[in-house]
Amino acid sequence: MELELLGADRSAPKNADTVTWDGPNDPQNPRNWSKSFKMTNVLLVGLSILCTNFATTMFAPAAPQLAEEFNVYSSILVTLTVTIPSLGAATGPLLFAPLSELVGRVWIYRITIVLFIAFAVGLAQSTGIAMFLVFRFLDGVCLTSFLTCGAGTIADLFEKDDRGAASAVFALAPLLGPVLGPVAGGFVAESLNWRWVFYIILMLTGAIAIPVTLVMRESMESIVLGRKAARLRKETGNPKLRSAVARDLPARQIIGRAFSRPLRMLIFSPIVLLLGLYLAFVFGLTFLLLATFSQVFEETYGFGPANAGLAYLGLGVGCLIGTLVFGKLSNSVAKKNTNPEHRMILMMLGGPFVPLSLFWYGWTAEYQVHWIVPIIGTGFIGIGIVFVTASGQLYMIDTFESEASASAMAAITLVRNGAGAFLPLAAPPLYDSLGLGWGNSVLGFISLTFVPIAFLFYKYGGFLREKYAFQV
Repeated sequence: MELELLGADRSAPKNADTVTWDGPNDPQNPRNWSKSFKMTNVLLVGLSILCTNFATTMFAPAAPQLAEEFNVYSSILVTLTVTIPSLGAATGPLLFAPLSELVGRVWIYRITIVLFIAFAVGLAQSTGIAMFLVFRFLDGVCLTSFLTCGAGTIADLFEKDDRGAASAVFALAPLLGPVLGPVAGGFVAESLNWRWVFYIILMLTGAIAIPVTLVMRESMESIVLGRKAARLRKETGNPKLRSAVARDLPARQIIGRAFSRPLRMLIFSPIVLLLGLYLAFVFGLTFLLLATFSQVFEETYGFGPANAGLAYLGLGVGCLIGTLVFGKLSNSVAKKNTNPEHRMILMMLGGPFVPLSLFWYGWTAEYQVHWIVPIIGTGFIGIGIVFVTASGQLYMIDTFESEASASAMAAITLVRNGAGAFLPLAAPPLYDSLGLGWGNSVLGFISLTFVPIAFLFYKYGGFLREKYAFQV
């Protein structure tokens, strides 16, 4: 089955009215920017993801304070105050992916980071639980703009064999932010109050918004060439000049097709569906662990609120180590292989870390082994999550390239953040019924069922890419 994406046929013969790059070394081509400037753009995307995801869970240790102030007695509603941004983040990709078709990626970044700051003001000044939940949901919608469009930015800027470090940064940010957030949030909640969590978020996001607005440049080929064609039409007076990748379609039709594309990819592409479910599970697992660490280490090991926040560092350090190792190995593997399936090699290596480490964490906590042992176990979970997430994202980027990768990531972000919103709600009944040992073992066995996906795509990925092709 073949699904079509918007875009020009790049193999079509060019004529005098076609506007394209001025040779392979054209400085306007984003792939010819200096490596430092390309990495600056990627780092700003990563920092924005880090900061907005940091905001998602920094509030977690302060949730009981808000519940007390607003007289909230439902444990599910209190958990929802922490996880509802993920629900908003599940809807954002359906908006940002089609809009980027018209205005490019950078304007999406600029507008959404400003809106994120505005909604954070509303959170800090909330006067009731309903107002708070609405602004948390809207903040969640905004935070996905960088996740949705970031994969496309990497594909715009880097050749296939040079994407390892950029993709590692892109994979680390949404994992490290939620890990570091509760560590800081625990101290803020204990020393100040829950409103100060959002005042601090305002300061951090505001500092990042400045370079995002002033430094980042548009990298999307269709937008850059479209602007070049418009400039040349004005300079030459030739109204027939068109970009080589121009879409001669009404804006409404472009948005309509782009809006439906992530859903069609999710439904009809086994590549997007299977990897989406795998990445959704490990992302939801991350949030489940983040939502329960404080309770586990307070009740099992007698940690105070501030010290319980330090329990998150095991997962954070594991994610950091995983990023450094992945970035080093990925480019080396890429230089020896040309097809996207080589991205599965590191997923095959890192995927088993997740279930094995869940068994480690669960049973050492169940039997109250010294607190450092389960924390070390969560470190290996972090390494596995980074290897799975970064490998999956790189496979998507290599398979679907610049424009299509944004839609593929929108599809994945949709299911991933849905899992991040709802999977943590299963933790209290799971642990209450089965305990930490068997409760985490259930999660480990579920994770184990996803491990063969990497081996499946490594062997049959080429066949699936040809059979379920998306032509740009």
